[in-house]
Amino acid sequence: MLKQTLTAVAVAALLAACASTKPADSTNANAGANAGNGGAVAGGTAGQQIDPLKDPNNVLSKRSVFFGFDSSAVSNEYKPVVQAHAEYLKQNSNRKVQIQGNTDARGSREYNLALGQRRSEAVKQMMRVIGVPEAQLEAVSFGKEKPRATGNTDADFAANRRADVVYDGE
Repeated sequence: MLKQTLTAVAVAALLAACASTKPADSTNANAGANAGNGGAVAGGTAGQQIDPLKDPNNVLSKRSVFFGFDSSAVSNEYKPVVQAHAEYLKQNSNRKVQIQGNTDARGSREYNLALGQRRSEAVKQMMRVIGVPEAQLEAVSFGKEKPRATGNTDADFAANRRADVVYDGE
């Protein structure tokens, strides 16, 4: 009888010890794990949001509008990107962007600076039509001075024919 009583007391003590484990320990572990991402919980739990500009699943993470050879027309493929950034800027009137026009390496420096400016102005104008105030937008050209790809293939040239949307503070 004594053996059964001691076993029952031991089981009860073990169960009591399990029930008194502090849930704060798991909370502290999560706080440390989230410190590296600004406190945002991966997966976006209730009450916490991931920055849409940095969320790879959000169209706002796309920052480049690509152009055809010798063109400054925004193609239908990239209009949703421009639209999304315009809507974001309208909702966040404290944010500003610099639209940086770029070209491939072919052509003179002067020609490419002008083409890069036309590309950045095309994106800017589209945002203006959508309703973004002028004060939030700046269009500049880097011409061929800031290539994304340094080779001489068609793919390299295509990667450099772009306008990049760069937010203030980035």
